[in-house]
Amino acid sequence: MRTVRLAGKGIVQVIEAAEPAPGAGEVVIETAISAICGSELHAYHGDGLPQGNNGHEAVGTVARLGEGVTGLAIGQRVGVSAIAGCGNCVYCAKGQYTWCSGRKFYGNMHAERFLAAANACHSLPDGISWEAGVLLTGDGLGVPYHTSKKIAAPENRTVAVFGVGPIGLGNVLVQAHLGRRLIAVDIVASRLETAKRLGAAYAVNASEADPVEQVRALTRGEGADVCIEAAGRPETALACFAAVRTGGTVVFNGEQGAISLSPSDHFIRRDITAIGAWFYHFSEFGPMLELYRNGLRITDLITHHYPIGEAASAYETFSARRSAKTIIDYH
Repeated sequence: MRTVRLAGKGIVQVIEAAEPAPGAGEVVIETAISAICGSELHAYHGDGLPQGNNGHEAVGTVARLGEGVTGLAIGQRVGVSAIAGCGNCVYCAKGQYTWCSGRKFYGNMHAERFLAAANACHSLPDGISWEAGVLLTGDGLGVPYHTSKKIAAPENRTVAVFGVGPIGLGNVLVQAHLGRRLIAVDIVASRLETAKRLGAAYAVNASEADPVEQVRALTRGEGADVCIEAAGRPETALACFAAVRTGGTVVFNGEQGAISLSPSDHFIRRDITAIGAWFYHFSEFGPMLELYRNGLRITDLITHHYPIGEAASAYETFSARRSAKTIIDYH
């Protein structure tokens, strides 16, 4: 079968690989489409991944069942959570796989077939397209939805999103759908235009003006109720603390290393709350599906499709920030 291999230093290869074999509690999925996530760029630009790729958003049909698998059938349409819980703890009983201490990550989903945990498969209802399914069951919508549950307080009326790559754009889409006033902050003009199309009231180009000053000017000097860090950069993290109002909330979506924060200046003296939001709870699929059926335009996040044979072009376009959500097709 064909699979994508991130060779490192911007090199992407499509190679032949052995067929995946399901172990106990696992299934093999025949891939319909997969989506590229910004977190994959670390391996793309860095040393690559000898085992293949770190793709973790995909949908398809069940092709093989491992030992002990029940509740799934060959040919069934499914979306897959890349985070699978152990299945035996209190968090797994609630569908909170990301909180399970024995959780396991499944990658290598940019392939004609891939391995997944059976208990991490969502059955896709009839009428749900592959494009909608890959966003509903991956972290493309999962992170923004999970974030929305943490900032649901009615006093949070203005939300500034720092970094409008795919996750940031997802936050814009979800928060605008929920009736918040959105301020999008980025350095890429095309992404700011996309953010406005998805519901942002204001677009701030941080390469042309101080984003903190702009956010404060747009909020009568008070600052945004919530600032979402979705770029994964120290400077945007610090800007979020400077741009949020006193008593407001900073949300971390973007993965990054250590940054220097002062408990007194950044938290205590301004009563600031800072929270993290990673992936989504498996149990949140139902509410996300309902939100989509009630009009959330999630497929508007998708801007590019490439066949698997053109995976290198897909990554090049995505890395150059010329796309929002980029899809790889297998049929």
